[in-house]
Amino acid sequence: MSTDDDVVDSPPLPPATLVELAGLGEVEVREVPGPAQAPTIVLIHGWTASADINFFTAYEALGRHFRVLAFDQRGHGSGLRSRRSFRLEDCADDVARVATAMGAERFTPVGYSMGGAIAQLTWRRHRDRVDGLVLCATAPHFAERRDERLSFLGLTGLAALARVTPGQARDRISDQVFLQRKTDTWGPWAVAQAARHDWRMVLEAGRSLGGFSSLDWLHEVDVPTSVVVTMRDPVVPLRRQVRLFEQIPNAEPFRVDGEHDAIVANAERFVPTLVRAVDRVVKRPAS
Repeated sequence: MSTDDDVVDSPPLPPATLVELAGLGEVEVREVPGPAQAPTIVLIHGWTASADINFFTAYEALGRHFRVLAFDQRGHGSGLRSRRSFRLEDCADDVARVATAMGAERFTPVGYSMGGAIAQLTWRRHRDRVDGLVLCATAPHFAERRDERLSFLGLTGLAALARVTPGQARDRISDQVFLQRKTDTWGPWAVAQAARHDWRMVLEAGRSLGGFSSLDWLHEVDVPTSVVVTMRDPVVPLRRQVRLFEQIPNAEPFRVDGEHDAIVANAERFVPTLVRAVDRVVKRPAS
């Protein structure tokens, strides 16, 4: 794998291809070709992260078994920019668009946190193309209690402010929402990656995530599904992750002793579990 020369002291990263999505713009798509005839998986990162921040520990291990595609979601990192408000449904459609552009007619979405919501929507909106689902550190909904709903609703005002305030004000918003919370864990490279975000869109993504629920249709999922559960997660409570695999017919749980950032902080445990979870999905027949 090549090292991203645009970032000082970055981890080893797969090469990126610039892909044009008709009428939307260009996105950088990382690809690990995998073995000949390997099934395609599309990695979908979490809120306030990027594909590289979320999955840099897993690219190589996954690429030994699968064809791996990954790109930044709207407003995150190098992801698409739009004047339209952020919608998780648009991100789900982007997953299908990127797969098409990279020549993958069928694929398995692998979603982490917010990416899990996008993966669920990708199945719902593009059922004829999704072979399976791998859902990590995620849930069928993200806001339940009154204080959680108010927290997500508060992002509406911040997002509106970010549309009109100058760069310095946006920097203060980014410090409060992301950098201050993540600096010690992910280091200078990840902070530099996060600084590329369009924070108006990222904040709108938080609001959209707060309004997401798949509880009305999860029982319809008819593809092999693995749910990777982060057992000590303070961000997505364990009971919500458990509810996710309980609602999906024949879903198989995979447990990791770690918090929400286990794919980075506990990569030695999380990554082999993720590889097993994906492998189970691609080898199981659809119901």
